Amino acid sequence: MNPLSAPYYQEDYKLKDTKPQLGERWPHGGIRGAGGWISSERATSTYDLVEQMFYLYVRVEKARDLPTNPMSGSCDPYVEVKLGNYKGKTRHFEKKSNPEWKQVFAFSKEKIQSSVLEVFVRDREIVGRDDYIGKVVFDMNEVPTRVPPDSPLAPQWYRLEDRRDDRKVKGEVMLAVWIGTQADEAFPEAWHSDAATVEGEGVFNIRSKVYVSPKLWYLRVNVIEAQDVEPLDKSQLPQAFVEAQVGNQVLKTKLCPTRTTNPLWNEDLIFVAAEPFEEQLVLTVENKVTPAKDEPLGRLRLSLNVIERRLDHRPVHSKWFNLEKFGFGALELDKRHELKFSSRIHLRVCLEGAYHVMDESTMYISDQRPTARQLWKQPIGILEVGILSAQGLLPMKTRDGRGTTDAYCVAKYGLKWVRTRTLVDNFNPKWNEQYTWEVYDPCTVITLGVFDNCHLGGSGTKPDSRIGKVRIRLSTLEADRIYTHSYPLLVLNPSGVKKMGELQLAVRFTCLSLASMIYLYAHPLLPKMHYLHPFTVNQLDSLRYQAMNIVAVRLGRAEPPLRKEVVEYMLDVDSHMWSMRRSKANFFRIVSLFSGAISMSKWLGEVRYWKNPVTTILVHVLFLILICYPELILPTIFLYMFLIGIWNYRFRPRHPPHMDTKLSWADAVHPDELDEEFDTFPTSKQQDVVRMRYDRLRSVAGRIQTVVGDMATQGERFQALLSWRDPRATSLFVIFCLIAAVVLYVTPFKIITLVAGLFWLRHPRFRSKLPSIPSNFFRRLPSRADTML
Repeated sequence: MNPLSAPYYQEDYKLKDTKPQLGERWPHGGIRGAGGWISSERATSTYDLVEQMFYLYVRVEKARDLPTNPMSGSCDPYVEVKLGNYKGKTRHFEKKSNPEWKQVFAFSKEKIQSSVLEVFVRDREIVGRDDYIGKVVFDMNEVPTRVPPDSPLAPQWYRLEDRRDDRKVKGEVMLAVWIGTQADEAFPEAWHSDAATVEGEGVFNIRSKVYVSPKLWYLRVNVIEAQDVEPLDKSQLPQAFVEAQVGNQVLKTKLCPTRTTNPLWNEDLIFVAAEPFEEQLVLTVENKVTPAKDEPLGRLRLSLNVIERRLDHRPVHSKWFNLEKFGFGALELDKRHELKFSSRIHLRVCLEGAYHVMDESTMYISDQRPTARQLWKQPIGILEVGILSAQGLLPMKTRDGRGTTDAYCVAKYGLKWVRTRTLVDNFNPKWNEQYTWEVYDPCTVITLGVFDNCHLGGSGTKPDSRIGKVRIRLSTLEADRIYTHSYPLLVLNPSGVKKMGELQLAVRFTCLSLASMIYLYAHPLLPKMHYLHPFTVNQLDSLRYQAMNIVAVRLGRAEPPLRKEVVEYMLDVDSHMWSMRRSKANFFRIVSLFSGAISMSKWLGEVRYWKNPVTTILVHVLFLILICYPELILPTIFLYMFLIGIWNYRFRPRHPPHMDTKLSWADAVHPDELDEEFDTFPTSKQQDVVRMRYDRLRSVAGRIQTVVGDMATQGERFQALLSWRDPRATSLFVIFCLIAAVVLYVTPFKIITLVAGLFWLRHPRFRSKLPSIPSNFFRRLPSRADTML
């Protein structure tokens, strides 16, 4: 037992119902459409799945005719926006009297403690205090409210006032001030008072953003043959192979089995490439001189932009390409770096548009469309997710001697990734951001992860920490229903499973076409090319790894970057790693599948042995009715399944699925198994620990080996019935088959079934404790286990 899973340590890992105040609430207590603050018949906005948050927005556009400093003769202006204890500053311009800033400042209305907003224009000084140029003051009670889809408020010119009195000074500043919500267009790019302590590059890393995964293609290179391949040593024929490279991906063909100047391979090499195509396909024909030495014989570079794109399974035309090589002869020292014609290679190259490029696990797939947009069907639904808030987050790092968390949430579905803004130093962040996705298949999964932002300036080299992850399968959601739940954020640490907090979401799946959705259930999940020309399991694993790397690199180049550790966590990069805990969990999942069949067999055993005589007599009556009316057998079975389905409807799940610690065996895992799961690959443990774990792995693998061997043995015994492996047994079985055929031909089927059924249901006093004759005969049949070493 893991001491951490003791009852006193148990936390609440269940899903919770929440009742957030979703949708628009008009300001100042007004009621929509009832003559309050505003009357409108307008439907609810696109922000109807989040709690409304009000902000005071200040747009600083530009200034003109600013006075110069009498000492320096120039003006280096910037604007400071002050509301109570919060101050926001624009960037400063050097020697400019008519600057343009175009910056927006947002102050959370919940935290406003001042009745006036002050906008100061200052002159930056390198030495000493910055000079005061002028200010504009706004009364908070006079600030207008803007409700989208109204157009943005037009900025106005304001004359600057002196600091001490209301006397106007030289210069004007263009401003717009209004109260709006997070639905405002200015919200994503605004400076937020919640993050007033963030400076420098960290400002870019706290904004909310939408990212799009790069468009991925499979590149198929069919290397057919080469001609006139000449080695440097002319006395020996070459044994050639081809090395192909796209970016960091390198694949090689097999060695040509014969030494020849015209080698033949006819091999497919598959790569992953992303638009826009930045890499080239580089093919090098090499000669295996010795096991440790290869010499290049020729090289070909192809731009991916000129390669044919295939949208179905029809073959593309093959082409001959000239290879180039460098001269390395003793008499060619001066021409060493000059390209010269050497030989040619026969290729069939295409970009596969009819496959879906896997960058995530098939179990949690969020998109199954082929690469080529021409092959996409119409969307069948809309998925809307309101990322409301998180509660009870644990401190993830220390700042100024105290624990703190700077949380943001990432959601991934299909090609679209979204990232909420980072709320600085907050254990109960409220994001209230809403996002929408088109749904092309309901049997897909949306993944949401919460992370701690470690790139807010200062020591920004540490990777962002994982706080937890939530997965929701769309097919488990009822259409047009809003689900508002609080999901536990669970993370497995080397010390055990830990609840890091809760994520509150509002989810709605809207069906656009019920007929299209039902139509999809009869079709395969992936495009048909995956079934017409499938990849091997090893190929798929390798290609998925390459696709994940490409996605992580491309999203890491965005601004702000979606970092590699975030992308890998969302795409389950380490799901293929060995884990004793996961293996046990999967084993017990299999066992639970058989629990229904086992309980059914136990019930039948009790019927056979007359444990409850009334039940056994009723089974006899049902059995006799079905014998008299055999046409009722199949209708009875289907009616019974129908009634079970109707009965189970009352107990249907009302909540979306969430991470289950019991199913994962995370709440009862042994500390040493956890230590093994979090070990590096290759291992970094001491020799005796590795030896112990290796022995344990051997014992587990031994049991699996035995079970698989037993299953193979039973199958081989079935084959042995008619294979004459045991001539006597096969003779007996063949004679039995002949007698059975005659008896079944002569005797009515009802009589045979009646006798067999009554014999099977006979009373225990007429039973023998020894195994039955068919069982004895089957166990005596030979298998191929005798011939194994």
